[in-house]
Amino acid sequence: MRSLRPHTLRARLTLGLLVLLTVSCAAVGLAAVVELNGFLTSRLDEQLTEAGNRFAVSLEHREEPKKDDHDGDEHADTRRQATGTFGARLVNGTVTNAAVVRPSGTLNVDLTAADRERLADVPVDGRGHSAGLSALDDYRVIATRGLDGDVLITGMPLEPVEAAVHRLELVAGIVFGAALTAAGVAGALWVRWSLRPLSRVAATATRVSELPLASGEVALPPRAPESDPRGEVGRVAGAFNRMLGHVEDALTKRHASEERLRSFAADASHELRTPVASVRGHAELALLHPGPLPPEITRALQRITAESTRMGAMVDDLLLLARLDAGRPLEAAPVDLTRLVLDALTDARATGSGHRWELDLPEDPVTVTGDAHRLQQVLANLLSNARLHTPDGTKVTVTLETDGSTASLKVHDDGPGIPEDIQPGVFERFTRADRSTKAETGGAGLGLSIVAAVVEAHGGSVTVESEPGSTTFTVRIGKA
Repeated sequence: MRSLRPHTLRARLTLGLLVLLTVSCAAVGLAAVVELNGFLTSRLDEQLTEAGNRFAVSLEHREEPKKDDHDGDEHADTRRQATGTFGARLVNGTVTNAAVVRPSGTLNVDLTAADRERLADVPVDGRGHSAGLSALDDYRVIATRGLDGDVLITGMPLEPVEAAVHRLELVAGIVFGAALTAAGVAGALWVRWSLRPLSRVAATATRVSELPLASGEVALPPRAPESDPRGEVGRVAGAFNRMLGHVEDALTKRHASEERLRSFAADASHELRTPVASVRGHAELALLHPGPLPPEITRALQRITAESTRMGAMVDDLLLLARLDAGRPLEAAPVDLTRLVLDALTDARATGSGHRWELDLPEDPVTVTGDAHRLQQVLANLLSNARLHTPDGTKVTVTLETDGSTASLKVHDDGPGIPEDIQPGVFERFTRADRSTKAETGGAGLGLSIVAAVVEAHGGSVTVESEPGSTTFTVRIGKA
């Protein structure tokens, strides 16, 4: 039933209009039929009153007809009696005579037991009452007292009244049906024209909802045309356009802030590369001093070398992210993804001997278009992430698949999984699954953000599905 309900405002308004018109037409038609039926019935009662009970009185002095006698006699007075006039005489509640006027004279009527009971129940009040006689038809009858203490009933058929009422019902049904059809078509066109400004607002809102507003420069579509501000639709359009103006201002300011931050990160990363390299060089040179050094000095120099090396890698990562954010194009050349996977897994086995590394490759090499060095960095970061965040003995499986148009790379491990509250932002920068992890082992939280940025720069996508005992990173890139 819910699927039959109108879903649009235009359809609901049109349906509501038709329902109101239907109720109004039904009320008018019913009132007209009831009024006509009452009017014609009252006219029939007046005719009965004017005709009097002459025909019924003529039956008082007629002998009771025999069962097989269907013709009246000369004693029945049919003067000024309309064809179809019915007369009956009741003595002590029993019908003794019953006849009806026909064009050729009177005709005795064989009444059924039900008809006789119905006539006996007619109130003797000189007023018209309806009585359905199975031997004849529906009649309007009047009962009066006779001179002999009997009851005389005179009636006239209701067929003309019923025919007129049925005719009115037919005409009203046709006229109202045509009126409803015309009103439905005209109403639908009128509602559609009246709601045209609202439809434009909805179309503009739909286009805005389809825009990627998360990041980058956003060009909002033209404003919705405004109509009369005194109407509800005009006020909605005006408020919507003002809201779009505020959203556009906010997006412009956000984009400017992102550009400033991106420029700062690129400049800072570029400027830090030289001093970081200089610090590392001086520390390594001090360690090469031929003379003896105190143990604490040697330890300090080694830590300076390690931290400067890690800082240099972080600066390089930040510079790469800044360049990718700026939309700088990567190299586009055929890359043997199968060879990259083999090399990356070989390196992972060398650095993570405590893990179990498995490989699942298709029979034919898989080739994509992209930057080989950056794709190698994606593989290295995914495998390093699996090694650093899972205990020794964890099984890591690398699977490479293709469906003919897209290459799919999956890195699966059976480790403890990623906490549920971390998963939504796992590809954001400086996100670390275990904030208590030591910096020298846990990294800076840029590895997966680099994976997402590089894959997105290749026109692909990366997703993660994780639960305790099963974590899978899936990278999809279009084939060459």
